[in-house]
Amino acid sequence: QMWQVGKRQASKAFSLYANIDILRPYFDVEPEQVRARLLESMIPMKMINFPQKIAGELYGPLMVVFTLVAILLHGMKTSDTIIREGTLMGTAIGTCFGYWLGVSSFIYFLAYLCNAQITMVQMLSLLGYGLFGHCITLLVTYNIHFHSLFYIFWLVVGGLSTLRMVAVLVSRTVGHTQRLILCGTLAALHMLFLLYLHFAYHKVVEGILDTLEGPNMPPFQRVARDIPVVSNAVLNTTAKAVALTL
Repeated sequence: QMWQVGKRQASKAFSLYANIDILRPYFDVEPEQVRARLLESMIPMKMINFPQKIAGELYGPLMVVFTLVAILLHGMKTSDTIIREGTLMGTAIGTCFGYWLGVSSFIYFLAYLCNAQITMVQMLSLLGYGLFGHCITLLVTYNIHFHSLFYIFWLVVGGLSTLRMVAVLVSRTVGHTQRLILCGTLAALHMLFLLYLHFAYHKVVEGILDTLEGPNMPPFQRVARDIPVVSNAVLNTTAKAVALTL
């Protein structure tokens, strides 16, 4: 029995290591490559006559999404929102990862319908690096509160990252109608998501906080204990009893 139990535990550990080893190639990347790909995500390519190369790794996109989460938390803390760490962290992670995974899956489904040559991992990598422009725009505009500055960054920085993704998808899609549907959907979702994060995200989170915990409720509330009022007669009786005892 001990031999059988040990054999099962060893087989489970080996299978777990094998599953981790399957994911290892997607995270095996040098920091210089990640830095170069971040810069490339802001430079639209000109040659779209043949399929452009997409990095099939997830380390860089994952770090970009976590950076976007941190920037959203920073933006909430610099505003007048009451800080509740658990709710803010969960909302930011759900918003960023929900957009990254959800839009990647939706665009991959459209790409499958439009016969675009792209895999799910490549779509995750492309959209993840495309969020680098959102990180720059929100980091600047959360600290410098000018709507005109935001619109400039939204058009320039967000537009460059969007054009990069659109150019890659155009190079991998055949047919003008398919290109218009696929690229138009991705561009609209990507640019509107940046508008949502800047204008509507804070209001939505404040509404969630008010719904869950009530409006204008302090983060920590101390409730004083009710101490019963002791009459003078009881105090005198207790003092006499102690004096007699002594």
